Amino acid sequence: MAEIIRIDSELISGFRPERQEDGHKNTFGTTLICAGSEFMTGAAVLACGAALRSGAGLVRVFSEEKTLNAVSCIEPCALLELRPEGTAGLQRKASDLSKKASSVLIGPGIPTDYGDMEALTEVFLRDAANIILDAGALAYRPDVLSRLKERLRARAVPAVITPHAGEFARMLGVPVQEISDNGGDKALCFAAENNCIVVLKSYRTLIAVPGGDLYTLNEPNSGLAKGGSGDVLAGLAAGFLAQGMEPYKAACSAVFIHSKAGRAAADDIGEICMLPADLLNYLPEGYLEAGWSDGND
Repeated sequence: MAEIIRIDSELISGFRPERQEDGHKNTFGTTLICAGSEFMTGAAVLACGAALRSGAGLVRVFSEEKTLNAVSCIEPCALLELRPEGTAGLQRKASDLSKKASSVLIGPGIPTDYGDMEALTEVFLRDAANIILDAGALAYRPDVLSRLKERLRARAVPAVITPHAGEFARMLGVPVQEISDNGGDKALCFAAENNCIVVLKSYRTLIAVPGGDLYTLNEPNSGLAKGGSGDVLAGLAAGFLAQGMEPYKAACSAVFIHSKAGRAAADDIGEICMLPADLLNYLPEGYLEAGWSDGND
């Protein structure tokens, strides 16, 4: 029977990545974010903003031109890399970038019908040291999903996947109600069978690891129920991975800190008015709640 572990400040305080006083930008890792599309540029902006505020040394966004323009305006500290046209060139570039990165995030703001999604995901799962699959990278077609599972199982370091209940239901081919009723069991089964960490997002977030443990955070906040909140979460987790955190620790830490930032935003702004972009400004409160900050960071 799975051990159910509550995600709280006592747990997360012990996960803080080391910050060497004599460190430099390469000490703290490079996050590669493959995200965004012509009509969803904001997803890359939000994921990038969270990764930049995670403590990672460098954050590079790999996307199409309009998305890179948006990122350059809002997050000038990010590095930019244009996605090439043509599958072969795209795969070569993706392989080169992923081998230079400490962590990779793929999927936010990329439509599931993007023609080269499977080709990109295949390269990243093969070459990335650490990887998070979110949103558009979570394939729903049975043939694509079957190949995705094979690639997940082949990895030495488990990947992290971050579906919400609807996405996870489509991945499993079951009604959403089954996820609502038995999400923990379903996530544990998927994690064990496919060598990955499942972050099942909802008002109560569940994190299933291949070894059989189930982590849970039950802190509802309707202010987070808005498009873009998951992009911030994924970017934060990718940034933590880049700093050498174990995947399950990065996932648990991102979920906790994201939640606490959301609560701080809701307390100040209100659940109705708060936006996912506001979370970036409240991350210091999240770090303080996690015991990762002395109040002066």
